[in-house]
Amino acid sequence: MPQALLGLQDVGLGYDDQAVVKHISFTVERGEFLALLGPNGAGKTTLLRGILGLIPVLAGRIEYGFDRSTSPPGYVPQRETLDPIFPLTVREVVLMGTYARLAPLRSVGRRQRQLAADCLAQVGLADLANRPFWALSGGQKQRVLIARALAVEPNILLLDEPTAGVDPGAAAAIMDLIAQLNRDQGLTVVLVSHHLRLVRSLVRSVLWVEDGCANKGATEAMLTPERIMESFESRRGTE
Repeated sequence: MPQALLGLQDVGLGYDDQAVVKHISFTVERGEFLALLGPNGAGKTTLLRGILGLIPVLAGRIEYGFDRSTSPPGYVPQRETLDPIFPLTVREVVLMGTYARLAPLRSVGRRQRQLAADCLAQVGLADLANRPFWALSGGQKQRVLIARALAVEPNILLLDEPTAGVDPGAAAAIMDLIAQLNRDQGLTVVLVSHHLRLVRSLVRSVLWVEDGCANKGATEAMLTPERIMESFESRRGTE
């Protein structure tokens, strides 16, 4: 896999030795923008968590075109909440992302602070650096969490439902931001989403996850109106 940043070969993933997805094989090329789509409960988040190494691989193998110990992925989890009891500022939340590359016992220095400031500027929130994180809107919080993931200086950005729980305007702005990072910086992006209309115009490839299986193809081929309607109607028919 000379150009592949990520490759799954006949992978099975799940919990308590029970597979949720099976026989998954696909690659992610450098600079690709891939969406993991499919019905609710199909295993999209399980697949993303497996790629991150948060759950064990039950079968097959996952190969990485980078050293995860020195260059970890950037990760934006689903609806993360930081307890308002801890009065973290926006800057402090983003600085957390720099910890991944710090040597043991090293403290945050000038480079890390500048990196955090740059990442906040990238997501358009430089003027909110001193604002309490808990006081932000849902869309602003998601932008801060994207900035935190960028502060890892990742080869690949993984996002789990980054537009969940925000209003349509904020959702469109967040998706445009992610697409811009991919387009302008060549950052490889893999995201889970249920906003098919938003995703369809932005991503280049789709991994459709359903019934424990996954198929990858170009966005135009994978997101035809007929395919989407057929998949969700068959899903409702089994519930």
